[in-house]
Amino acid sequence: MAKIDRLYVYLKPYKKRFVYAIICMVFVAAFQSALMYLVKPTIDKIFVNKERELIKLIVLAVIAAGFFKFIFSYMQSYFLSWIGQVVVKDLRNDMYKKIMNLSLDYFMKSSTGNLISRLTYDITQVQRAIVMVPRNILRDGLYIIFYIGILFFLNWKWTLAIFIVFPMISLVILKMGKKIKRRSRGVQELTADIYALLQEKITGIKLIKSVVSEPDEINTMEKQNNDYFNIFMRLTRADILQGPLIEFLGVFGISIVILWGGLEVIGGTVTQGTFIAFIATAMSMYRPAKSLTEVNTDIQTAMAATERIFEILDAKPTVVEMEKPTIMPKFKDEIFFNSVSFFYTPDKPNILKNINFRVTKGEIVAIVGPSGSGKTTIINLLARFFDPTDGNIKIDDHDIRIFSIKSLRDQMGIVTQETILFNDTVANNISYGTKNKNITDIENAAKSANAYNFINKLPNKYDTIIGERGITLSGGERQRLALARVILRNPQILILDEATSALDSESEMLVQEAMNNLMKNKTTIVIAHRLSTIKAANKIVVIDKGKIVDIGDHAGLLEKSTLYKRLYELQYMDTNNGG
Repeated sequence: MAKIDRLYVYLKPYKKRFVYAIICMVFVAAFQSALMYLVKPTIDKIFVNKERELIKLIVLAVIAAGFFKFIFSYMQSYFLSWIGQVVVKDLRNDMYKKIMNLSLDYFMKSSTGNLISRLTYDITQVQRAIVMVPRNILRDGLYIIFYIGILFFLNWKWTLAIFIVFPMISLVILKMGKKIKRRSRGVQELTADIYALLQEKITGIKLIKSVVSEPDEINTMEKQNNDYFNIFMRLTRADILQGPLIEFLGVFGISIVILWGGLEVIGGTVTQGTFIAFIATAMSMYRPAKSLTEVNTDIQTAMAATERIFEILDAKPTVVEMEKPTIMPKFKDEIFFNSVSFFYTPDKPNILKNINFRVTKGEIVAIVGPSGSGKTTIINLLARFFDPTDGNIKIDDHDIRIFSIKSLRDQMGIVTQETILFNDTVANNISYGTKNKNITDIENAAKSANAYNFINKLPNKYDTIIGERGITLSGGERQRLALARVILRNPQILILDEATSALDSESEMLVQEAMNNLMKNKTTIVIAHRLSTIKAANKIVVIDKGKIVDIGDHAGLLEKSTLYKRLYELQYMDTNNGG
């Protein structure tokens, strides 16, 4: 119920249109009821009593009732559809805003497909409920109220006989509702799993084809599809059973009236018009009654979807700004990692343990260590993608947590091994995140990043669409665009996370030259992979199993650090061999 109350918050701004829709529903039900009641005078006055003079008036009344029902039916459908769409727009905007503002750890725990499913499939279920539930409950509820009024007016005894079956109908709706909600949640979760599978496998299609694992992937999808099919059919069985069962109960009630009323017509105590109008109205009443059972399905499905939507809206970022953060001044002196420790969850061991080192302005500091030793976590903490669980990071003697996240990251440029590009133009990818930069600035950044020549060979140069993740470009070209983006930002602090590790020798040379251009007059922290970067570093921090084991320069560490020497021999000697 609390979720429905929260959903009402999204409906509240549009309550005026909702009132208009309700008014229209009242008129639709009234004119539909008028059409049903006109059956009685049509039978009694025309076909029984042969009153010719009334036929024109009755026909005009039928046409007028039908016309006004059409007008108000259109209006109520339009108002409800508008409300449904605008609420979904607001919900999706709020969900996307929340997703964009959640911390990085949330995305490490949530699959992309699951999030997309909630933004699309679940939102659609809520939109359907917003349109269908009020329409069916209010409009069809009004139908039933008006029809019951007509039935009591025509013959109150017969009406009471029909109501014998209504407690049974209520029991059916209640029992089925519980099953439908449970199975709807299962359908939505499996839909999210399929979205996640599709996103993951389509993204990794090159790997799938390179190892010829298409049959395995097809089998995996078939299994997911079968699971989805089975639970969806269980939901469908519960859903479609309601309607026919209620129709049967309705037929049972009407059968009593046919027997009772038929005998009274034969006995002459009730007119044929009354009998036919009563049967027609009673049979018409079960259509909206059946529609109300469909509302039950929509409500249960929407409630399950709403729970999943509000799970996102209720998620809390783990990295939050102070209530009144400070704008970070221009970086002047040093970065200090002060006894920094970090773990992702309390039940798992620390990724980092008591990290202490300084980076002086203008220095190039390299961080080296075995895979999984915590190198990338260090720079993630500096950029406040995460916060330390112990200790702190200071810039110019200020804990970085006092700064606004935007002002902190505005002074940082981050280049990673995994290049992030969007399905957009070259120019927009270079200028992404930078305001008010003209084409000249973009071209100059491209020149510094050694990207100028290859860009000018593209079909539309800077207006060329590069495809999802820059798929139309080579690895070196993608990395140079990423470097151009950072050069355009002109950050004070530069972070390079193994930015050349996946490149061939020629691409590496171009990217390394671009990196050298980028690093001029910058304070740089490098997660190092290549020898050229290591040799250029003023200071090298050697890390192993989340701890700093040595700090020094290249020559000194070769003499005193067994781990550094081993890493150098294993990973960096290939540079001298042209690897």
